Amino acid sequence: LQRLEYRGYDSAGVAMINKTGDLNVYKRKGKVSELISFVKDQDTTGNIGIGHTRWATHGKPCELNAHPHVSNDEIALVHNGIIENYDLLKTALLKEGHVFHSDTDTEVLVNLIQAVQDRDQLPLEEAVRLALTRVVGAYAIVVMDKNDPTTLVAAKKGSPMVIGIGKDDYFIASDASPIVEYTKNVVYLEDEQVAVLRKGQELKIRNLK
Repeated sequence: LQRLEYRGYDSAGVAMINKTGDLNVYKRKGKVSELISFVKDQDTTGNIGIGHTRWATHGKPCELNAHPHVSNDEIALVHNGIIENYDLLKTALLKEGHVFHSDTDTEVLVNLIQAVQDRDQLPLEEAVRLALTRVVGAYAIVVMDKNDPTTLVAAKKGSPMVIGIGKDDYFIASDASPIVEYTKNVVYLEDEQVAVLRKGQELKIRNLK
């Protein structure tokens, strides 16, 4: 996150799944350094996580609107871009009983993924793919599910995303600058592609269709 500070942002956050399967989310308004200070006394164990520096588009700069956003304390998501039809999606999700804590379009998207997954008991990557077929707008997202703690799902349309392939690990970022010190082996996702990164397995890339 510090390597991406040059882009400008107003808040920062991380989500991690620890070794006992708990999803821990830490967010702070302001600089990444404030987040670093805050998590010093928190549980940051585990080997899978996502992080984000946010520039406010939907909703004021504050911790509630900071990423990652979470649905039902299970699925966590970070997002660059704008979901243009978030209002219509949110109205439908409210009718289904979903509860929202922020003013963001991103929280709508993570709840949509949860709704799709719950309805048909789908694996995370399929729920993400189907949810994105209902989305209008631009996005680069990374999603994780505490019920599937070895998997990250990433997707993009109109916003940049690069995946770094290390020896025993993966890295995802909006550009290569945070990745290059760990690996020179990178894949740039194309629009409407969905990548599945699973511990101990090869990278898998599908498209929305």
